[in-house]
Amino acid sequence: MADITRRLGWRHLRGAPTAHIRHHRGGKLLHDGPGLSFWFRALTAALSEVPVDDRELAMTFHARTSDFQDVAVQATVTYRISDPAMAAARLDFSIDPDTGAWRGTPLEQLGTLLTETAQQHALDVLARTPLSAALVDGVTAVRERIAAGLGGEPRLPATGIEVVAVRVIALRPEPEVERALRTPAREQIQQEADRATYERRAVAVERERAIAENELDSQIELARREEQLVDQRGTNARREAEEHAAADAVRAEAEATRSVRLARAEAEGAREVGEARAQAQAAWLRVHAEVDVTTLHALTGTRLAENLPRIDSVTVSPDVLTGLLARLGTQERA
Repeated sequence: MADITRRLGWRHLRGAPTAHIRHHRGGKLLHDGPGLSFWFRALTAALSEVPVDDRELAMTFHARTSDFQDVAVQATVTYRISDPAMAAARLDFSIDPDTGAWRGTPLEQLGTLLTETAQQHALDVLARTPLSAALVDGVTAVRERIAAGLGGEPRLPATGIEVVAVRVIALRPEPEVERALRTPAREQIQQEADRATYERRAVAVERERAIAENELDSQIELARREEQLVDQRGTNARREAEEHAAADAVRAEAEATRSVRLARAEAEGAREVGEARAQAQAAWLRVHAEVDVTTLHALTGTRLAENLPRIDSVTVSPDVLTGLLARLGTQERA
């Protein structure tokens, strides 16, 4: 929008570099161009402001495919006004000399023209395309058809409009149909995921089985070695017992031999001792046979005295002493 200021009944207009200003007075063109700045009188001036920059027009419309499915098309058309004089002559771009605002809605008219033209060509191409093909290649087909249709539309150059670019952002079916179309792909993806899960589980089970078999083989080998160890220990114990038995037999034989020898020696010694004792006893008897009775009594008393226990004191009564003294005197006389 142009910037207009008031000064003592005059108006000053200052336009933007992207706005083409046309100033008429009395049917004559006084100013024509972008980015102008000039003074004018409001009562005699006819002003028009035509934007010459690139503008984006977003549009959304519905179409029906050949299999009677509704689809939504989202597109964007980039355009610009290449001939401001022609556009100002065909559309109302006049502005208020006091505010600088457009008196009409020229851009809305351009938007309607472009949208209806693009929609017409999109509907034409989608009406002969099934939904599955439209979802696969419809974006490219619709974009090319809209670009070709707008480029060949005679009204646009006659209005001074140039289409710069056409973009189709999306082409989508109804939500229910889209969910239905997604279902097979989702099911296939889920089946692939399940298959991958089953294969992973199968691999895990196979690995667990291999691990269990290895553990079982290890246990069997360990049991076999334990059996060998037990057999070897039994063999070693048997050998040790046999060696101990042999050693005990040798030791017993040696003990028996020594016992026999010792018994023989003891018997021989006992025999010799017996003979010596017998000889001594015989000699003792011969000696005692040759000794008189008094000497034997004396020896008997001596032996008796040697074998008697220790006597600390002896009490002798007069009767016993008298008898002993009598016997002693009798023996002396004899």
